[in-house]
Amino acid sequence: MNYGPKNTTDPLADPHIRLLLSCVLLFATAHESPAQDVQYNRDVRPILADKCFRCHGPDAATREGELRLDDRSNATRDRDGHRAIAPGNAAASEVFRRVTAADPDERMPPRDSGSSLNADEIENLRQWIKDGAEYQSHWSFVAPRRAALPSVNADTWSINPVDRFVLANLERHGRSPSAKADNATLIRRATLDLTGLPPALQEIDAFERDSADGHDAAYQRLIDRLLASPRYGERMATAWLDAARYADTNGYFTDNDRAMWLWRDWVISAFNSNMPFDRFTIEQLAGDLLPNSTMEQKIATGFNRNHMVNNETGIIEEEFRVEYVVDRVDTTATVWMGLTVGCARCHDHKYDPISQKDFYRFFSYFNNVPERGLSGSGGNAAPLLKVPTAEQQNRLNELPGMIAAAQQDVSAIAKQLDAAQTTWETTALSELPAPV
Repeated sequence: MNYGPKNTTDPLADPHIRLLLSCVLLFATAHESPAQDVQYNRDVRPILADKCFRCHGPDAATREGELRLDDRSNATRDRDGHRAIAPGNAAASEVFRRVTAADPDERMPPRDSGSSLNADEIENLRQWIKDGAEYQSHWSFVAPRRAALPSVNADTWSINPVDRFVLANLERHGRSPSAKADNATLIRRATLDLTGLPPALQEIDAFERDSADGHDAAYQRLIDRLLASPRYGERMATAWLDAARYADTNGYFTDNDRAMWLWRDWVISAFNSNMPFDRFTIEQLAGDLLPNSTMEQKIATGFNRNHMVNNETGIIEEEFRVEYVVDRVDTTATVWMGLTVGCARCHDHKYDPISQKDFYRFFSYFNNVPERGLSGSGGNAAPLLKVPTAEQQNRLNELPGMIAAAQQDVSAIAKQLDAAQTTWETTALSELPAPV
């Protein structure tokens, strides 16, 4: 979500663009030859998890030698004058000695494991231990930090900080930047990135003609126009809708229709209105619990009604009601915590810091919706929220006043009505035929 003004003159001020570029850069650099700044989460933990944790990790059932390489205190503990990891000294670290041992019977991982470390992985381990063998928490629990600009050779190409990261990566691979894109290519890339749609021919022509105060100013106007487009919110919302398992059908069995598009439109509107991320979070998780919550805030909580719903006769209702709750737990954790918790449904999570107890404590928050496991024949499952259109709501708002006015009019002539009723009854009785 955005945090600053949406219509900025600097496209890189848009956090979505910065996040996208950052992810591209991270992916591009995560698989290089040994990084200068070796990090546990990025460079070391994947090696240990893939090659070492089976026998020396969090799973007590497969652990050997009571050695845990996922636990710094255990890994650095002195064992009769030896330490698996000696921070600052790779040569004194048993782990490094074993992964570089010439004797195949001593070398780790063992031959029968089918795994081995390549030269880059060994160098990453060596550098990490030399630098102090610092461990890191799960990445989603670590506050992001602004990275220092990388050093590059004589730079006449970069025009913003992101370019410096791109150029540094190109230089590491012995490559040069591509030639500058022509206007037609540039507007196509920008429009597809920000709206998901190609530019219209007239938009391309207008951009190529917009050169009165220079190309850069024309490009800034292009970006401002795209960010102001309703299509921008639709484009930005697509990833969120996927993560939140949005669908206008119920899945399962006949996959019948349901109406969740109101929540989808709320998400799109949130992006287009530059809603702060904390509010974006609160309203989707607990919008209905806010004081004097609005209809829009209640619609936002549709995030937790996006799960599949079963209407197959013969299912065990309680089983599927529980499945719906589990779905909310899994989705909420994945989307907002950046990790999966599904394994902890049955046992303590082996690789993420989630216990089975944690899972069911989280489960309890969602285990109070008055819904059934068997939803019925189709449509949205109860409990339901009536969501009138603006026109319908205006009419509903008018009805109480209209009813009150009608009641007042009736009260004003109540005595006349009573007299007329009495007269009518008397006349009707007098006209009845005499009994035989």
